[in-house]
Amino acid sequence: MTLMKSTLCASALVCVAGAVAAQDTTLTYMLWSTEQVETEAPAIAAFEAANPGVTVEVQAMPPADYWPRVSALAASGDLPDVMAMSSGFVQEWAEADNLLDLTPLIGEASLEGYFESAVEIGKIDGQQVAFPQNWVAPVLYFNRSAFDAAGVDYPSADWTWDDFRAAAEALTLDENGDGTPEQYGYWVYGRYAQTDPWVFRNGGRYVTDDGSALEINEPAVNALAFLASIVDDGFAPRPQELEGIRQQDVFGMGMAAMWVDGSWNIDNTRNLVGDSFEWGIAQVPMGPDATPETAVAYAWADMLAVTTDSEQTDLAWALVQHLTGPTLTAADFTGGKVPAWTATAQSEDWLGRGQQPDNMELILEIGTQPLYTGFTRDWSAWRGYAAAGSGGLNGELDEVFNGRKPLDEALAAATAYGNDVLSR
Repeated sequence: MTLMKSTLCASALVCVAGAVAAQDTTLTYMLWSTEQVETEAPAIAAFEAANPGVTVEVQAMPPADYWPRVSALAASGDLPDVMAMSSGFVQEWAEADNLLDLTPLIGEASLEGYFESAVEIGKIDGQQVAFPQNWVAPVLYFNRSAFDAAGVDYPSADWTWDDFRAAAEALTLDENGDGTPEQYGYWVYGRYAQTDPWVFRNGGRYVTDDGSALEINEPAVNALAFLASIVDDGFAPRPQELEGIRQQDVFGMGMAAMWVDGSWNIDNTRNLVGDSFEWGIAQVPMGPDATPETAVAYAWADMLAVTTDSEQTDLAWALVQHLTGPTLTAADFTGGKVPAWTATAQSEDWLGRGQQPDNMELILEIGTQPLYTGFTRDWSAWRGYAAAGSGGLNGELDEVFNGRKPLDEALAAATAYGNDVLSR
């Protein structure tokens, strides 16, 4: 991710603070994290102080309740002025004309200091309909202590998939010989953050270029077959064997020596692992079907949007800038959530000196590479992420990893289901 350049002012925040003050005005702001209300309280208080007479009314709810709630508000024409927006939903919300194009409001204001690629994620059909607050990327978590004990070299930038397989085999330990390893080399299941990094790093795609249909290409099939073979060969447990165990606990409790998940899980892993073992992060290895140009990194942003129901769009945009720029500090972004404001991301506090992992710069390096989100309209439905047990790709891949379905049959079912979703 490169920086957006402009010379009009040093900071978008400095340019807008106090610029749109209004008297006796209430600005409504809705987000999907109740914890974030407390996190952002000082920044919101500062915004209100810079704009006398303005009150920011904040509402928050758990993610499971958020989307049904804002969907109901959209249907009644009563959306908040500013709302949290997901990369996975921005396309359909933009298509429904619920999100204001911020381009005229941005005008010639400086966007210097923001990660350019993160800003681009909120641009749909040339319109800037959402603006990033932070971005994340899946990484390969690895247990350094386990690697040391097995005499295996740590993952490196030139690791191949053969290297990964060899490490997974060497790190799978059944010390009591009962047929069930006490430590697996790897851990994977059908969720997007665990599988899609491998697909995209192999040049794979699930959907057509315009996102209108599922059309799973050969590199994607090969990547998923590779993951299935790791499970089938016994180097990773079948998901059904670990029912009732939280996904992050499998790595954090030392049950698997490697795991791929979003960088946001760094904070959870720190809390869970403590000092029980040494661990680090690496990029998912580039696949054999890919070139450096096609082996894109998987990344996406958490964003804020001004809604088309807002009647005070200048003030709403000012709040968005205030909550995405330098006002927030590194302490406001847990774990590996990368602040969209670059200086904050590059600070010693965000890099977490003295904590594990000691190579947080790796995430920033991922951000300098070609990026791909893989999201489309109705992504959550065809992926099966929003509805557990649906015919989406999540569930079909779990059928494969559990040994209950061949990959070709599962992908055919997921494609048929997904194209039915996208054709509605």
